[in-house]
Amino acid sequence: MELRKRIFFIGVLFISIAAAQTKDPLKIYRKEKDKTTVLEHTKLNVSFNFKEKQLNGEAWLTLKPYFYNSNKVVLDAKAMVIHSVQLRNSELPYNYDGLKLLIDLPKTYKKDETYTLYIKYTARPEKVRQTGSSAITQAKGLYFINADGLDKNKPTQVWTQGETEASSCWFPTIDSPNQKTSQEIYMTVPSKFKTLSNGKLESQTTNSDGTRTDYWNFKKKHAPYLFFMGVGEFEIIKDVYKNIPIEYYVEKKYAAYAKDIFGLTPEMMQFFSEKLGVEYPWNKYSQFVGRDYISGAMENTTAVIHGEQAYQMPGQLIDGNVQENTIAHELFHHWFGNLVTAESWSNLTLNESFANYSEYLWREFKYGKDDADAHLLENTEAYKQGENFDSHLVRYYYKDKEDLFDAVSYNKGGAIVHMLRNYVGDAAFFASLKLYLTENKYKAAEVHQLRLAFEKVTGKDLNWFFNQWYFGKGHPTVQISYDYNTLEKKVTVNVFQRGDFFRFPLAIDIVEEGKTSRKNVFIDGVDNSFVFSYNTAPEVILINSDAVLLADFDETKTIQQYISQLKYAATYGSKKQAIEELAKQQDDKKAFNAIANAMSDSFYKVRKLAIENINLGNKFSKRAVIDKIKKIALGDDKTLVRAAAIEVLGKLIDPQYLPIFHESLKSKSYSVLGKTLVAIYYVDTAAAIKLSKELPNEVRKIIATPLTRIFIEANDDSELEFIAKNVLSGMFLTNDNRTKNLYNLAFEKIAKSNNTKAIQNVVTDLVAKGKQFKKFNFDKTAVNLLTRMVELQKINQVANRNKHIAIIRTGMTQLIN
Repeated sequence: MELRKRIFFIGVLFISIAAAQTKDPLKIYRKEKDKTTVLEHTKLNVSFNFKEKQLNGEAWLTLKPYFYNSNKVVLDAKAMVIHSVQLRNSELPYNYDGLKLLIDLPKTYKKDETYTLYIKYTARPEKVRQTGSSAITQAKGLYFINADGLDKNKPTQVWTQGETEASSCWFPTIDSPNQKTSQEIYMTVPSKFKTLSNGKLESQTTNSDGTRTDYWNFKKKHAPYLFFMGVGEFEIIKDVYKNIPIEYYVEKKYAAYAKDIFGLTPEMMQFFSEKLGVEYPWNKYSQFVGRDYISGAMENTTAVIHGEQAYQMPGQLIDGNVQENTIAHELFHHWFGNLVTAESWSNLTLNESFANYSEYLWREFKYGKDDADAHLLENTEAYKQGENFDSHLVRYYYKDKEDLFDAVSYNKGGAIVHMLRNYVGDAAFFASLKLYLTENKYKAAEVHQLRLAFEKVTGKDLNWFFNQWYFGKGHPTVQISYDYNTLEKKVTVNVFQRGDFFRFPLAIDIVEEGKTSRKNVFIDGVDNSFVFSYNTAPEVILINSDAVLLADFDETKTIQQYISQLKYAATYGSKKQAIEELAKQQDDKKAFNAIANAMSDSFYKVRKLAIENINLGNKFSKRAVIDKIKKIALGDDKTLVRAAAIEVLGKLIDPQYLPIFHESLKSKSYSVLGKTLVAIYYVDTAAAIKLSKELPNEVRKIIATPLTRIFIEANDDSELEFIAKNVLSGMFLTNDNRTKNLYNLAFEKIAKSNNTKAIQNVVTDLVAKGKQFKKFNFDKTAVNLLTRMVELQKINQVANRNKHIAIIRTGMTQLIN
């Protein structure tokens, strides 16, 4: 038996190496995985070896042939020790190569003839190695956090991450999204820990050895990647939607704020159920916050995990719940992704594009269309700046399945769903989604089934839309020009496409004497012209005036036209464009006044943007405008707008505004507090530094960026240890270039300093994040930064450089090994 295993393993390895040498992965067609065997039910009995970071498991898998008779079954089981494989208490022969478990069955089974395998195994997640997008990376499925308990600032936890195909790192299964299985899990843990898994907690049994066994039962069917286990010391905060229990698993420190963070969940559940016409299809909904979680969140069925960024204090929540979109996103997956699952990763858009669009739906319902449109714009801008912006939405050719989790599948896909909604209309859109969900519930689907549902409801042939947007790539690039015939009082709007040709509906608003008329046209060629009559020459013509079309527009406008656009546009995107263009022209009094007037806009993001772009240093800056900003700083109903106003006043470096700043220190908003401290720094440096140092550590951590600005500009080396704890987040986890530049400066300052604790903090963080984000090649980035630290220590002849270089090189060794 041992010889057979070795030959099998070597053969598979040889084939894999040969294939890698001869086949370009981008030319491999990534089809749906063949279904030779059906996974009907999964029953697990597990316990945890915290010392070795291993799981001791027993699995009972109920299986049957999909169609053809079979006397073998192949299971995914990564880096495990297989102790026994049995059928009806009889040992079965098997081959195992560390990835696949090939089992010989004692007979040939026919379609619908079920059998239950028993497998005893040890899962070893630390030994898992899976091929990632560009290197050997770890997607180990089962994560032990502070397993030895040595880090007193971090709780001991265990959690799992199954997507894409990592559930097979902790239990044998058919790890494919086109499989659907019910499940039972018996989890044995130290009694002090709480557990979470999919479905209902049926029972808890106290054992004599100080452990407890929790029995979780999930009776409906879902894909193996959606299995979840979570273990740790948590407070469980209860909530409810109708008769469905809702739970929030949080650390004790955040128990009082759990409903402030997650408390909109029942309302979201009701909204989505009513909007889709399909009630929430599961028997409970729990949300779990895990330490050192490797992603933003994951939609494990009824047992969602969030990263610790979900934890927020009241001073942060008053500025806006940064996790709210994610909460909506993961909940919506319980229809799109969990109830109906993409049959292959190539069809990931069926999961992620809809979850992305749920954020728009929720914000539109809860906060209004302006807010939702602004969110959509931010998403599409991020897509256009992404590395894979020119990729197909449905991708049958890719290097690695992990590459599909990008701004095309999420952001662009959400924008495409929005265009589809606009094209067919709301009634047809939601009726089509209901039909798709109903026809495919508890099954796997592909994009064509979505198209067919829409065609069945609308009676329209939508191949052109799906071929263009789902199976095509890119987006339109449109050049706009105008021809005016003043004698006939007509204007011709010319729409010319550069690059790839697209078909699309287009909304055009013509503003005439302060009144707007909407013209809806359809672009069906490379070069299109539309003639419209007018009574008086239009003040401005707004293209894509409903902000629905995902496209790039090239159009030349005058200052006056941008002023009219800012005044009359119906969407945040058009107003944002106008403000940004007018901001470059504030030597023109009318442009300055237009931005000043926008500070009174009804939508807070327009007000904030106008304040951030107003130039108070030019000759048109009037006392009335500054007085208006002063009132906003103290009285706007949005704290983020108040913070922006305080920042602008701070840049004037005028002590007369100190009373406003001192009043703002009383704000409950951490955003206001941070901007206020920086503003005070520029007029009363000593006071600002004193206030910054006296803040509670928790508050200092939250407003680290403004404090870092103060300490760096003040050359306060006594705060380098504090700054070092936030350097990497500031350098890599923000889209704000000003913040990135600040933290790059901070990194250089620390790297050439003689502050051992600061050096150690940066090295520790680099090693931790290098390992955590290895799949994104951050380990290489971390090594490069550590190398830079060594160079700076040598160049600057730092007194403790030998000690520091030893610390840095130890970190490099930990990353490389």
